[in-house]
Amino acid sequence: MHRGFLFLITIGLVCAQVATDANKNYQTPEGRAALARGLDSEDRDARQLPGELVQRIGVKTGDTVIDVGAGPGYMLPWLSRAVGPSGHVIAEDIQSDFLDLARAKAKRESLQNVDFIQGTEKDPNLPAAAADLVLVLDTYHHFNYPEQMLAGIRKSLRAGGRLAIVEFYKRPGSMSGSDPNWSLRHIRLDADDVIREIESNGFRLQSRRDHIPGKQYIAIFTKTS
Repeated sequence: MHRGFLFLITIGLVCAQVATDANKNYQTPEGRAALARGLDSEDRDARQLPGELVQRIGVKTGDTVIDVGAGPGYMLPWLSRAVGPSGHVIAEDIQSDFLDLARAKAKRESLQNVDFIQGTEKDPNLPAAAADLVLVLDTYHHFNYPEQMLAGIRKSLRAGGRLAIVEFYKRPGSMSGSDPNWSLRHIRLDADDVIREIESNGFRLQSRRDHIPGKQYIAIFTKTS
């Protein structure tokens, strides 16, 4: 094969892995502050259905749940109540200012069973064999290095633990906003390709269902042996 052609293929593969458009507004404190207001807005409940989501991913009393890409802490009250006083929630994010907002929210809402971890874009820095469930909500398309992130998530799961991916479809109109084609640029992979990518990194699909029909799905995985 011609070396120049091979070089172009290699560059294409590298670029395909990087979520450039999806992560553009996360690069500055001002951008993240604006995003945080939307990520933790009161009207998000009507779009996200967090109560139904917690039930659909199977959170149980006493579980340890890790929220990877927790942002400003939108899901923390829902997860904290679902696991109860005997359970544990770990909020992970790569942005320290998001984690500061999540800590403040946990303090305001007196969430006593939540801890915080700062990861990197290649490693979520999670404790080994600690989680019954890892939730990745509206975040998988932001992974610049999915293979490394999945390796860290896999390491964090206990025997029988599960990974719940909640993600937008890569289809026109799946994300809110005035541009119906935003999701085509913003989302890296559609559902079938997400599942193939995750299964190629040490997981097996357990179940898949719509969360918000036509917009968002839930895919739950277990570790392969």
